[in-house]
Amino acid sequence: MANACNVNFKLDSDVKKSMEQVCSELGLSMSAAFTIFAKKVGREKRIPFDVSIDPFYSEDNLALPEKRIRDVQTGKTTLHEHDLIREDE
Repeated sequence: MANACNVNFKLDSDVKKSMEQVCSELGLSMSAAFTIFAKKVGREKRIPFDVSIDPFYSEDNLALPEKRIRDVQTGKTTLHEHDLIREDE
């Protein structure tokens, strides 16, 4: 590999272990896997997979359960028991 250089970065240890396992099963080193990724990024001029934010984790969605808990705690709303509705009955 002409003009090879070192690149250092940090990974969560669980992520690293998981990646090491997958790379091993594929017969690749982590270095080879990152090289494949870097070459693909350079060739395609984009991240080679979809990177997006899951709308489920939006601020509004995360705040809703906290608001409901506050409403119950302050007496603004109450909880009521109900029967589970099952479609198979």
